[in-house]
Amino acid sequence: MLKKLPHTLLIEIASFLVEPSYRLCDWMEGRVDWRILSRNPRAIELLKTNLKDVCWYYLSWNLSAIPLLEQNPHKIWWEALSENRNAISLLEKNLDKVTWRFLSENPGAVPLLEKNMHMIQWDYLSANPNAIPLIEQRMDSVNWYALSANPNAIPLLEKNMNRIQWFRLSQNSNAIHLLEKYPHKIDWAFLCENPNAVPLLEKNLNKVHWDILSKNPGAIPLLEKNLDKVNWDMLAMNENAYHLFMSHPEKIVQHAGYLSFNPFIFEVDTMKTYHKAAQFASQFLL
Repeated sequence: MLKKLPHTLLIEIASFLVEPSYRLCDWMEGRVDWRILSRNPRAIELLKTNLKDVCWYYLSWNLSAIPLLEQNPHKIWWEALSENRNAISLLEKNLDKVTWRFLSENPGAVPLLEKNMHMIQWDYLSANPNAIPLIEQRMDSVNWYALSANPNAIPLLEKNMNRIQWFRLSQNSNAIHLLEKYPHKIDWAFLCENPNAVPLLEKNLNKVHWDILSKNPGAIPLLEKNLDKVNWDMLAMNENAYHLFMSHPEKIVQHAGYLSFNPFIFEVDTMKTYHKAAQFASQFLL
């Protein structure tokens, strides 16, 4: 049926199926910090053409870097890769190189951990949002410090209120109802990291830690009203702060290093994406 469609329409369909190609925005040319850029998920094509500048430790964390890492296995930092949720197939082939304490935190690694129960580091597993069924099997091994920040652990925490570490719970994006019920137990610095806590913070502006809040992706409206309090280095790592930097271009030069971490410094390369879609359409849709 697809073969009957116009070729241009097939390419348009394919454009939704292929991963876009990205290019660095003109306003960041010559300003990137290559070490930090190596962790940017949209930087892969740029990094491929500048391998001498790559920080392989940071790249091993990069969710989009698996093909590039597979081509350069001798440069992988396995400790960092063990935390990479997109690297499971690569880790499965190199179990002797895995750092199991970090793999235990990896939300993509639960099936692999279930096959290697004897290698699980239970302290670290308590932070894994996808490991609740495993955690419930070994309640005597729970690290309540880590579990208190686990967004999927709320029912378990509600059954063990006396074990909650409230400063860590203050970071937990799914714990707002508990924090509102027990405001005297809130750690306000940790709460400023919580993307769902902005309404609560707006009611307690005297308790806001503005340096920390500046990185909070849910806090942009509040930050816009208090630009004199913003930490622009932290804001540079905030994925929702694009329009603030476009409104204050002088800040780009001053904070370009931290901006190198942020995906919004890249834009879709329409020509490369078009050619990629056309190739995909020719191979799979015609």
